[in-house]
Amino acid sequence: MTRVYNTEAKVIVDKAAEELKKQIKQPEWAKFVKTGVAKDRPPAEQDWWYKRAASILRRIYIRGPLGTNKLRQKYSSKKNRGYKPEKTYKAGGKIIRTILQQLETAQLIKKEEKKSHKGRIITPRGKSFLDKLSK
Repeated sequence: MTRVYNTEAKVIVDKAAEELKKQIKQPEWAKFVKTGVAKDRPPAEQDWWYKRAASILRRIYIRGPLGTNKLRQKYSSKKNRGYKPEKTYKAGGKIIRTILQQLETAQLIKKEEKKSHKGRIITPRGKSFLDKLSK
């Protein structure tokens, strides 16, 4: 049986993004917003919201309980500051929080605390969703 671990990330994210279009909705403000402080412009792709949601879902499947801050670090980028050295800045938190809330209402992830780690984990429904797409 093929699972998420055995499939290329790009393939599974693209498939999951197409399926997530049916389950979650991109907010109106997402057309105009940058994904972080280090970015100069909003994303050029029209369906970037769904690809980010699929990527977050895959990351939660693989890494266990993850919160907004860890995901902000994962999607961070370097800012071009002219003649000064580049500096890494975290991604925007509102986008990640909104996507996590949408995935929770779709019942693909849920909040949980494992020992000292708090964050979202994948539900059995979310696990089967990604495993079906990895075939």
